[in-house]
Amino acid sequence: MPDRIFAAVLLFLSLIYAFYAFFVIKAPFQYDPLGPEAWPRLLSVIMILCSGALLLRPLVQNFDVDGATWKRLAIVLALLAGYAVLFEPLGFIISTVLFATVTSRLLGAVWKRAALFGLGVGVGGYLLCAGLLDLNLPAGPLPRL
Repeated sequence: MPDRIFAAVLLFLSLIYAFYAFFVIKAPFQYDPLGPEAWPRLLSVIMILCSGALLLRPLVQNFDVDGATWKRLAIVLALLAGYAVLFEPLGFIISTVLFATVTSRLLGAVWKRAALFGLGVGVGGYLLCAGLLDLNLPAGPLPRL
């Protein structure tokens, strides 16, 4: 039953997001072929389809979550909030390195591997998004690559 409640709440939130994506978000100009309005709309449709599938699928097994898992979920939620807050001041690379390092450490990686993973995701993600996809990402205190 908890999975149905989660799916219903997710569907409700997805419908609210879809309303904003289709009727509120208006970009003054378009800088890519699809326009900046297409991505929120596409995301909202995918979210509605996935949450609807979760709501309609038959219950296969009982899903119990222990206290340690709830604690990890709360930590990840706090990490996501911190990532959102630090994204512009610290820039994409530094905030992504911090987020990916701490998250992979939380998932069981040793510090050295977690730091290497975070560095790879931060720098590689920046090169992919800013270089290849030509997206504007905040540089923070680092000079632009």
